Amino acid sequence: MQADRQVFPLCFLTDFAGGKEQLLQFLTAGVLWVQYRDKGSSRRTLYRNALHIRALTRECGAFFVVNDHADIAVAVDADGLHLGQDDLPIVAARRIAGDKVIGISTHSREEALAAAAGGADYIGFGPVFPTKTKDAGPPKGPDALAEIRTLVPIPIIAIGGITSETCGSVLDAGASGVAVAAALHEGPVPHAVNRFLAALRGVRPLIFA
Repeated sequence: MQADRQVFPLCFLTDFAGGKEQLLQFLTAGVLWVQYRDKGSSRRTLYRNALHIRALTRECGAFFVVNDHADIAVAVDADGLHLGQDDLPIVAARRIAGDKVIGISTHSREEALAAAAGGADYIGFGPVFPTKTKDAGPPKGPDALAEIRTLVPIPIIAIGGITSETCGSVLDAGASGVAVAAALHEGPVPHAVNRFLAALRGVRPLIFA
């Protein structure tokens, strides 16, 4: 059984298109949670990229989660696995991933309740705000996030259109942290990361048993 893991509540979503050098910029700027999300590459490429990300995150002391693929998460010794609604059920994923942290993307109260009841360690909820991600669906808004907060006891990571300016509203609504892709690419990496670090100052780290 692993010891409790403390995770800073800023999750950087990346497809690793910028390679090792770009990811290292984010890590050295202060990103401490990386989720590898790549919907277009072959599984061999996913595995190879995940190995690179694992090496960099381990070197920098960052938490690393693989999206969708439980076997790849295990093969590269990632810290966790993030599932979508069309991926393996959490019970099946848990048989593969063991005691790794498992999160699930949710978009409704029913999905959030099912994820919590099924044993997820955290949920992603959204999109909270409009986003250009093709499969994201309509924005839910902070009020919907606040409702989910009253229903589930596990951490909620807000996702979808999150910026450093909107961090406060999702935290006020009950989010435990945020997952961000596009907004971390706005301007020089250190400046973009620092804006989020400032917005999240004082937020407690997530603790996964």
